[in-house]
Amino acid sequence: MEFLLWFTKFENTKPLSLVIFFTVFVGVVIYLYGNKQRGEQLESFKNIPLHDDDI
Repeated sequence: MEFLLWFTKFENTKPLSLVIFFTVFVGVVIYLYGNKQRGEQLESFKNIPLHDDDI
């Protein structure tokens, strides 16, 4: 039960949340750009707002 009380202290939860969010961010970046096809597809999406629509 004392382990759960460790989370109630703000100075303990800030570094823990930083580590959790950083690992999630790195995981998402590796997932998105780890596959060459997925990376090329994402790079092709960057110009979508600049394309003119023929209405």
